[in-house]
Amino acid sequence: MDKKVKKLWIFAGETSGDIYGAKLAEEAKKIAADKGIELKLAGMGSKRMAAAGVDLLVDSTELGVMGVVETLRLIGTFVKIFFKLVNLAKKERPDAVVLIDYPGFNLRFAKKMEKLNIPVIWYISPQIWVWGKKRKPVLERICSKMMVIFPFETEVYDQTKLDVSFVGHPLLEIVQERTDASIERDPNCFLLLPGSRSGEVSRLLEPMLDTVCELHKKHPQLYFVIAASREKMRKMCEKIIEQYRSKHPELPEVRLSEESTAYYQQKAATGIAASGTVTVESAIAGLPLVVIYKMNFITVLIAAVLVKLYRGYFTMVNIIANKTVFEEFFQWKVCKKNLVPAVEKILPGGSRRAEVEEQMKELVDMLSSHGRKPSLAAAESCIEVIEDQKVIEYNNQQQDGIK
Repeated sequence: MDKKVKKLWIFAGETSGDIYGAKLAEEAKKIAADKGIELKLAGMGSKRMAAAGVDLLVDSTELGVMGVVETLRLIGTFVKIFFKLVNLAKKERPDAVVLIDYPGFNLRFAKKMEKLNIPVIWYISPQIWVWGKKRKPVLERICSKMMVIFPFETEVYDQTKLDVSFVGHPLLEIVQERTDASIERDPNCFLLLPGSRSGEVSRLLEPMLDTVCELHKKHPQLYFVIAASREKMRKMCEKIIEQYRSKHPELPEVRLSEESTAYYQQKAATGIAASGTVTVESAIAGLPLVVIYKMNFITVLIAAVLVKLYRGYFTMVNIIANKTVFEEFFQWKVCKKNLVPAVEKILPGGSRRAEVEEQMKELVDMLSSHGRKPSLAAAESCIEVIEDQKVIEYNNQQQDGIK
């Protein structure tokens, strides 16, 4: 008997989404093969999704930006990509489109897919608990399925008819797979994670270096490392450190290591990090952090009007736990006066060290969906949607209308 052919598109606009999309693609292919389905994967992503067998309609490598000003610089590129993909969807008629996070772009694209009667599966919910509830009815209308990765998100969608499933956080299996039992924590290794975007590094590395100078005076046994496996980031960090050292010759050595961030999340004992996915990764890996963030001034002004803190935090680890696991500092509070004492509390032997270690273990349990592999649970949901007979009839009717 001939195999059924199904088209599944996966859209990711950032590095983390590319990783999740790749894991989803791998599992979806296995499930489809077991069901006798020939699954054709295409979408927007980067090298990991491509390696997983996704035909890249758009390479999203340079699209991972944050902030109003930063996004405006690429607005022409976004518009061009958007209409290219909409026109391709009209022509190719995928059986479903999986949208991974990236709400600024994906929400607009989802609305177009809804008009084309193409099912939309959202993987990693837009953070409506930050941006407010106005998106709820929109998501309820345009989504066939919402797959959430944080346990509290199912409550966020209460009082809607949206089909919501908590599938667990894909970082759990990703961190587990790359864990190397031979790597031992060094109590004197201190990791600096200034971010993956140039704007983050330019705003956050200098206050990190201020903190390093002070920590070196008080704890001379510490050594400081930045995981800089990407050449672009390495060069930027080198330049900032060189400029800083010319004004502050007391700055100790800050190693720019080509080892991965994942390696140092297992090697280091303590760290300071930019807010983002890396904080959840670090918690899963067992690395205590102090978390910081600074934004462009114009972006901050706009955010002050539009954004609300969910549960009173901006660090995802704290939002999930609904308490302060990692101390966090924003904008003008990002200074050595605040950072040094916060770091000292979580150094080995520090007053909060044991507490934070226990809270990180609790977080891992919270992110697990009854022991199931998150990417497998997500892939199963995707295959269910594209196998749904109503969906098939819907698409066939649309195709007949086009003809």
